[in-house]
Amino acid sequence: MLTLQINDTETKMYNLQEIRKEFPILQREVYGKPLIYLDNAATTQKPLCVIEAITEAYTNVNANVHRGVHFLSQKATEQYEEARETIRHFINARHSNEVIFTRGTTESINLVAASFGDTFLQKNDEVIISTMEHHSNIVPWQLLAERIGIKLRVIPLTADAALDKESYTTLFNEHTRLVSITHTSNVMGVTNPVKEFIDIAHARNIPVLIDAAQSIPHKKVDVQQLDADFLVFSGHKIYGPTGIGVLYGKQQMLEKMKPYQGGGEMIQTVRFEKTTFNELPYKFEAGTPDYVGAIALARAIDFVNTIGIEEIAKHEQQLTRYALEQMNRIPNMRIFGKPDGSAISFLVGDIHPADLGTLLDRLGIAIRTGHHCAQPLIDHFGIPGTVRASFAMYNTIEEVDTLIAGITRVVKMFA
Repeated sequence: MLTLQINDTETKMYNLQEIRKEFPILQREVYGKPLIYLDNAATTQKPLCVIEAITEAYTNVNANVHRGVHFLSQKATEQYEEARETIRHFINARHSNEVIFTRGTTESINLVAASFGDTFLQKNDEVIISTMEHHSNIVPWQLLAERIGIKLRVIPLTADAALDKESYTTLFNEHTRLVSITHTSNVMGVTNPVKEFIDIAHARNIPVLIDAAQSIPHKKVDVQQLDADFLVFSGHKIYGPTGIGVLYGKQQMLEKMKPYQGGGEMIQTVRFEKTTFNELPYKFEAGTPDYVGAIALARAIDFVNTIGIEEIAKHEQQLTRYALEQMNRIPNMRIFGKPDGSAISFLVGDIHPADLGTLLDRLGIAIRTGHHCAQPLIDHFGIPGTVRASFAMYNTIEEVDTLIAGITRVVKMFA
């Protein structure tokens, strides 16, 4: 069990060294140097309990869920549905049937675009997104536009790279059918006031989808408090395995939507003349689900709950503030947006982000470079890409110091 302790300022903190011991990969070296992993916005590392949960499921309860009367199938089904309940409690959904397991944020958004689109949208209807969206919250809507002729309206940014709420209110009209926006930017680490944006939309009877891929690992997300109609996230960004994710949807909305895929599990009866569909959540879970991934994701969330999402947030915010203070001392440092989460995107002088990233990698520092699957946002800044450092529960102040020293070293090389 991880133990919490109180520091001198009476701020509740967790035992960082004990947490780090739970992540085997943090013990390895890269190019003869200790690994410093600062690419957590792309994916987080996995604790032993998650790795063990995968092995345990395949070793002891591997059988198809909801299909068999035998012992293993019953046990696998039980653990799969317990995982759904763990998710429900974590995001405070009203009902477990509002939790749909998918392959991740991308599939969750594609599911809504296809199913909500086929059910409620028609030619010339409009969907509002924003300039800071990940490609996974742009391209599915573009595909829908090509298929049925909807239009996209885009929320612009203010001068300080925040969503322009005033402009947002002007985008609504009689054709608006949905708003789909990110909670926290995967590039800038900027958290949007999505509750305000939801309230504005709901005042016009417009439903809202929230992309919580970058917020769910770092802060408490309560779907009832937000009153989100849909909310999506990926398991691998919150210490779970890859290939598993969640779509939350309000029950009344999901019940009206057409199925996303056809096949086993999502049916009630099948005849050549007509098929009737299963109840929620199974209507949207065609085929054999990744029940092992769901079980392991639940274990990851249990791990997060043991430490406390609020304590994780305090630790990561401390790292972010410290990193920003140190970065701002580096000449020609340019930081994009006003990070209040756990990701910082930056450039230094004329150094290309790929060059900086490659040289930092040789120092054992894993960061991300490029457009971060958010090309419209990068185009907005008129740059080729950024360098992004993103923090997680296991990162340390010493690792930030090593990052700063590495950037300083690279800057001197180019000078």
